Amino acid sequence: MLLTSLILGLVGVFCILDSRLLGRLNFERPLISCTIVGLILGDLPTGLAVGASIELMSLGLVVIGAAAPPDMNMAAIICSAFAILTDASTETALALAIPIAVLGQMLGVLMRTILSNLTHAADAAILQGNFRRARSMHILWGTVLYSLMYFVPIFLAVYLGTDFVQKLVEVIPAWLTDGLNLGSKFLTAYGIALLLSSMLNKSLVVFFLLGFFLLGFFLVGYIGLNITAIAIFACIIAVVLTGLKFRGGSPASANGAPVADDYDPLEGDDL
Repeated sequence: MLLTSLILGLVGVFCILDSRLLGRLNFERPLISCTIVGLILGDLPTGLAVGASIELMSLGLVVIGAAAPPDMNMAAIICSAFAILTDASTETALALAIPIAVLGQMLGVLMRTILSNLTHAADAAILQGNFRRARSMHILWGTVLYSLMYFVPIFLAVYLGTDFVQKLVEVIPAWLTDGLNLGSKFLTAYGIALLLSSMLNKSLVVFFLLGFFLLGFFLVGYIGLNITAIAIFACIIAVVLTGLKFRGGSPASANGAPVADDYDPLEGDDL
């Protein structure tokens, strides 16, 4: 268990440093981090199931400026490890997601407060001409503190065992747990709605609702296909529609003629 705790703690460090040192490769997304946990612990389906559920919950979270949202990535790693190591159901593991995410949020606020002081220390070092110390404040100590913020909670949660996590959950009142579970369902719906709001416009709403939504609903309700089969059909339909739209190398206009490559819709047409 010690080795497993160390490895999962390092996975958390790798994920938190993704957007800070690696250039945002999306390893900090819950779906990806849970998949990594599933591969390490030898239960990929459970990792994917927990990751997909927490990913939906986190779609509605938007980081603006220095705001610290609930840390769904930390919750994803701990919940997926909890589900795999205890053979618990996905629903049981997800009951821990919101409390852990809020704990990660509080740690994030504390970390940003500390890092703001490091910025002032780096400014003072620059004024003194001590550029080596200024670089260490940003690159070394910032990285170390962010790494510890993830490594320590994940290591303790896994190493102390599921009994510790279960006792921690039992301390939480039932009304609060039920409220958090209800809130997580609203977050899932809000996340999907927020994602669709950036994709749909008035001309696509009817097409989307009557086409893809009802098509998927009837495939599940009447044919009995699972989500994987529907996703495969959706990918095939997307490839076919893309090929029809961009046949000949350029998108077709309303009358079927290809649109000129140098056409700018922002420029006024000559009458």
